[in-house]
Amino acid sequence: MKKHYFLLFALIFTTKSFAQFSIEQVLSASFPTELKASPVGNKVAWVFNQQGSRNIFVAEAPEFKPVKITNYESDNGQEINSLTFTPDGNSIIFIRGGANNAAGEIPNPMQLQDGVERAIFIVGTDGKNLRKVVNGTYPKISPKGETLAYLSGGQVFTIRLDSTKATGKKLFQSRGTQNSIRWSPDGMQIAFVSSRGDHSFIGVCEVTTKSIKFLDMSVDGDIDPVWSPDGKSLAFIRKPFSKDALIFGPERESNPWSIRVVDVQTGKGREVWKAKNGRGSAFFENGFIADNRLFWTADNYLVFGYEGDGWHHLYCISPDGSNLKLLSPNDGEVEYATLSADKKSIIYNSNIGDIDRRHLWQVSPSGGVTKQISLGQGIEWSPVQLPNGQVFCLRSDARTPARPCSIQADGKMKDLAFEMISSEFPASQLVQPQAVTITATDGMKIPAQLFLPKNHKAGDKHPAAIFFHGGSRRQMLLGFNYSDYYHKAYAMNQYLASQGYVVLAVNYRSGIGYGMEFREALNYGATGASEYNDVVGAGLFLKNREDVDGSKIGLWGGSYGGYLTALGLAKASDLFAVGVDIHGVHDWNTTTKNFIPSYDANKRSEWAKTAYESSPMFFVNTWKSPVLLIHGDDDRNVPFNETVILAEALRKNNVYFEQLIFPDEVHGFLLHKNWVNAYKASAEFFDRYLKK
Repeated sequence: MKKHYFLLFALIFTTKSFAQFSIEQVLSASFPTELKASPVGNKVAWVFNQQGSRNIFVAEAPEFKPVKITNYESDNGQEINSLTFTPDGNSIIFIRGGANNAAGEIPNPMQLQDGVERAIFIVGTDGKNLRKVVNGTYPKISPKGETLAYLSGGQVFTIRLDSTKATGKKLFQSRGTQNSIRWSPDGMQIAFVSSRGDHSFIGVCEVTTKSIKFLDMSVDGDIDPVWSPDGKSLAFIRKPFSKDALIFGPERESNPWSIRVVDVQTGKGREVWKAKNGRGSAFFENGFIADNRLFWTADNYLVFGYEGDGWHHLYCISPDGSNLKLLSPNDGEVEYATLSADKKSIIYNSNIGDIDRRHLWQVSPSGGVTKQISLGQGIEWSPVQLPNGQVFCLRSDARTPARPCSIQADGKMKDLAFEMISSEFPASQLVQPQAVTITATDGMKIPAQLFLPKNHKAGDKHPAAIFFHGGSRRQMLLGFNYSDYYHKAYAMNQYLASQGYVVLAVNYRSGIGYGMEFREALNYGATGASEYNDVVGAGLFLKNREDVDGSKIGLWGGSYGGYLTALGLAKASDLFAVGVDIHGVHDWNTTTKNFIPSYDANKRSEWAKTAYESSPMFFVNTWKSPVLLIHGDDDRNVPFNETVILAEALRKNNVYFEQLIFPDEVHGFLLHKNWVNAYKASAEFFDRYLKK
């Protein structure tokens, strides 16, 4: 009995000595998305998610004081995205509501009994005249602003914006699924992509006659059309078809992708650039975060991303195929990219020169001089530029969460809405993570970030937690992440450090930020689970530290991070005492079919066998460590069935698990309260097993 009381006292004392702030406090900051600049009038707009309440804010020159122009209250899970200024800069188009699942259901995690919808709205930048325009997605405003094109049921519709009584009308009917709407500069034509499964065409519709024609057709996948400044030509990317293409495995080489330019009147196209064989020949789908992955500047250059040197860099070329230039030299990746206000240069963010952060750069293809425009120890993303030349972006750092800001001529930044960071947010109590390198069990060097408790002292023994991000095409940074999901995960790692844990966030192989060969790691994922070497390497790295109790190391992560958590527990329960598996992948064959409905394991027997042998389910009989399973049952990325089947197997093997299930919740939880509850449950679960 005395021993019991001593242990209980020790647990309470340890918790109190490290408890500096709550999970609610560290998740209290508003998160900004959808930063946009007006084409005239020098205004910027963005969406703030304030603990689940999502609203649009506008700031206007010269003071740029944020003003909330919508008034959606409560944590109800209804997203706002696709912000677009009208050409006169006086109104904003946006979408409210999430995407349908396979059953056609719109996310409704609050079970709102009045129903939910995914609809396009318009509101004045002064907050007046808010109205629903139409149900639909992908809104694109005509150059003069009188007509809105949008998608519904895989077809292109239009509706007049100058009448509150207008109804949407189908512009044309085409086989397949239409996407990537692009108005011509004069507003008389719309380019689009018509996806046909194993191939896709670039099409053009004459708005007045509703006649369509397809351009420069092939058996391949044509994507990302962009108009020339004079409206006479279109450029697009062509990806060769591959019947063996799957996901969650390395693709370092492929039939080379290319860029083509087509004369809209004649329909004749020509290849102006083609990737070389070998490295960079496979198109990097997620290379850019941009409206289009191909830019056509006002002074007649095509700008695109290419990783022929092993890094995702910016290149430019003239439309006739001459003057190829590398625009972003040195090791590092280009990610966010946009045209400048005059459409003559590209503003982008990159980790060049600061591999675990992001900074902004600007380059003009005609001048070719690359200039860094943001400096410091922070992280900058989502750049936009006003007609007056002023650049805005979103930014964060190690202790301060994301917020919009303007960039001054000297590279310094001025926050627009610092007051939106809750007074309860514990910025002064957060720690600066350290960049470290661990050695995987196969010898590969793996980057990571180490969080030490603020009152860390030499000789103290701490429990430890290892975090794995999802994706796997993600990168954790030395500060609050630019993704809402990982912004919260970074906050959770800070919370665990405040509770006395030594925390390691692992940027395992197959993630982004460190070059093509690291991302396309051999035998990763469903083709061999080579990342498991990184999982064990991370465990040994902590176990061998003098400040870590090697018997008290836990794993946690979501999605792909849940997969690695489950894999670590299944294969190395002797090293990892406990884990939190949030909507993790447990059988690659199940998740692959979710992304590729035509996938048939019986027709891919060898691949399917390797995929299963790379999955936690294959090793479930050696799983011993307790685990907390967390999942929303409307998950559209990782099927809920992945957790159902794992739970059954754990029961059969008498492995202790707990579960936290969110009805009607999606992959990236829409309700703020669900993030809070998930993280509180995770922390409490770790404490019970790692702080005894």
